[in-house]
Amino acid sequence: MSTANTTAPVASEGTPRIELPRSLTVRDLVLLNIVAVMSLRWMATSAAAGPSALTLWLLAGLFFFVPQGLAVSELTVRYPDEGGVYSWTKRAFGETHGFLCGWCYWVNNVLYPPNLLISTAVMFTYAIGKGGSGLESDWTFVLVATISMLWLAAGLNIIGVQSGKWLQNFGAISSYAPGLVLVALGIHAMSTQPAANPITAASLVPDLSNLSSLNLWASIAFAFAGLELSATMCDEIKDPRRSLPRAVWIAAPLIAGIYLVGTASVLWLVPSSDVNVVSGFLQSIAVGMSSWGASLAWIVPLCGLLYVIGNLGGVGAWISGPARVAFVIGIDRYFPPAFAKIHPRFKTPHIAILVQAGLATVFLGLSVLGKGTTVESAYLILLDTMLLIYFIPFVYLFLAYLKFTAREALPGRAKRAVTGVAGLALTLLAMVVACVPPSDTPSVLVFELKVVGGALLFVVVGMAIYWRGNHARG
Repeated sequence: MSTANTTAPVASEGTPRIELPRSLTVRDLVLLNIVAVMSLRWMATSAAAGPSALTLWLLAGLFFFVPQGLAVSELTVRYPDEGGVYSWTKRAFGETHGFLCGWCYWVNNVLYPPNLLISTAVMFTYAIGKGGSGLESDWTFVLVATISMLWLAAGLNIIGVQSGKWLQNFGAISSYAPGLVLVALGIHAMSTQPAANPITAASLVPDLSNLSSLNLWASIAFAFAGLELSATMCDEIKDPRRSLPRAVWIAAPLIAGIYLVGTASVLWLVPSSDVNVVSGFLQSIAVGMSSWGASLAWIVPLCGLLYVIGNLGGVGAWISGPARVAFVIGIDRYFPPAFAKIHPRFKTPHIAILVQAGLATVFLGLSVLGKGTTVESAYLILLDTMLLIYFIPFVYLFLAYLKFTAREALPGRAKRAVTGVAGLALTLLAMVVACVPPSDTPSVLVFELKVVGGALLFVVVGMAIYWRGNHARG
């Protein structure tokens, strides 16, 4: 496949060639990586556990984030295919494993945008000065706000990559700006006042016998996931073999740096026991700004507003990328043929995007309207299950990377093998940790049946779809 064309062919046996416009540049990919991976909420979530979170960030960065970047970059150079990890898994292990990988990636991201949008709606109340007023619990406000944001993001991405990428680009800048404010305030505080939490050699050592510390390990690994997203759109990238690896190596240190220094800033400014896991980064900015006088108080709600815009860009990214996986599965005829259609004018997989946004709307309604009911409990169980499901494509990512590394006699093969094993080992560890119930769980057995059993149910449903599609193919 030539990477010099302005459009890229996506084809499968028995289907016509489909041309997709190449609109994504290195700049777009850098910003897409940032908006897909980085979320300021993880700084508060991790800081609430104390200074040992800094060590977990470093370990997760070294053993998961770096291997992820290497695997995505090298597999893109070898196989710049639309669908990314789905296509790589299919090449390495066949169509059954490829479908399972793609199914897990897609179905997980049907639920992720609703979860992100609900937290965005809550943060929006802080941006307009209504935080803690009860507005965040008003289902009419939450439902209208979240559905409006969801379909705005979906609509822009249906209109075309050329249009949709600006939502992601602006979202990345809007996400990063409050992080830089937090870091600046943290560095200033480090030079002018004592830390709100004692940061010592002893406090930096994670207590891995503590269940909350183990669960935090899985959350931090999850916070570093997302570099693979841009590879799902390889046929829409200008010169993907060159552009995507460059974008990964530009974005990765920006993301890891803001996570690490941002978490340190929260820890310096706010006692970990007082950190609000929802709005902790805004809380830290407010504490840091308190010594600068009332004239700069507007910076706090502005940062909240930027966070909301950033999350909107993140929703756009997580609708657009996984829809490409569904699109390629549709081309391979395991999903209904409509998934393989592209819009005649906008040249986007509009049916795949519409289906994903439609399902996300259903789950938004269930989660918001079911507050305080068994529906809400079911939704929370689904979220726990999705954390487990999401890591399955990463198992395939590192296994494919290791297989291609072993098969091809390239320089530095031993280092590549170590990198792949490290990424695979940490992914498996995160999956095990995700199965560890919280310390206040009434019944461990019930928790495991819900989370592990729920994940297995999704796998069984996916394989039933695969076998049905395989039979239909004849």
